[in-house]
Amino acid sequence: MLDDKTMVTDALMGVNGELKTFGDMIPQTENPELKSKLKQFRNQCEISQEELYQIARSKSYYVPASAATDEEMQHVKSLFS
Repeated sequence: MLDDKTMVTDALMGVNGELKTFGDMIPQTENPELKSKLKQFRNQCEISQEELYQIARSKSYYVPASAATDEEMQHVKSLFS
């Protein structure tokens, strides 16, 4: 039997996969109408992802990593300068 945590986590993983797929498809599409429709789908998917993320956070199903320090952020920035 599936519990709430498993269902939320599975749904979140599925939405994250869809977002990746849209991210791969959109730049490869030449048809403007299709590109626009894919962007709409991606935007709706992002809203769903955020809602699922908030549910997971509120129920402590997901605990994000601690925030990066200023030193860590400067280090990463320096890698791309």
